[in-house]
Amino acid sequence: MSAVNQLGFYLRSKTRSPWRYALGETLQALLAWVPGIVGIGLRAIAYKVVLKADGLPAIEDHVRLVRCEDIRIGRSVYIDHGVYLHGGQGGLEIGDGSWLMAGCRLHVFNFRGISHAGIRIGRRTFLGEETLMRGQGGITVGDNVLFAPRVQVLAVDHVMADPARPIMDQGITARGIVIEDGCWIGAGAVVLDGVTIGRGSCVGAGAVVTASVPPHSLAVGVPARVIRNLRDNPLAAPDAAVYFGGMDELRA
Repeated sequence: MSAVNQLGFYLRSKTRSPWRYALGETLQALLAWVPGIVGIGLRAIAYKVVLKADGLPAIEDHVRLVRCEDIRIGRSVYIDHGVYLHGGQGGLEIGDGSWLMAGCRLHVFNFRGISHAGIRIGRRTFLGEETLMRGQGGITVGDNVLFAPRVQVLAVDHVMADPARPIMDQGITARGIVIEDGCWIGAGAVVLDGVTIGRGSCVGAGAVVTASVPPHSLAVGVPARVIRNLRDNPLAAPDAAVYFGGMDELRA
């Protein structure tokens, strides 16, 4: 690939408009490093020029935004230090009142032009530290979903039908992933392409979800399997103090 073609591919992966790219990169160069409440205030105002933002998002320092024109941020969203958001054809949306903790990586990664690509995060959803999402096949996360640290949600799979060819040359499938309202995805869990996790379900820490999980289920293991229906057979109350309150109280 020539240097000109390489530059063109790079720019296409970063923006739909060279002037938007220049503006977004300039704003981030000037403001992305500024720490504390001063930086949050400056970015809340200035980034609305390049983002689709409802209200004033709270964006910490060293957050990296790529293809800003494809990113929509709802009201009262908090984005912690070192988060990486990469839009693309299909878009990346973060719903009202959601939190993305330090080191999250959300990447639409749609250089193939897949029509159903994209990442959509619902309202009051919490992504724990270093959550990773790849949205080639489309990822839809509902409202009030909890992600523990280091969860991976990968809406893409590689074809391995021809042993004579490198796997990277055999193409991909991208069926998509849906995680419905009110779920909890445990630390280090991996959710693979083509899966739906039903409303109110819990995926245990370290599980690898390769098949859909019915609503109100507890699924654990590698590969994950359902071991309990939480509606028909709920867990016993914990033998420990239970504390309430959370993100809404912090905003009050």
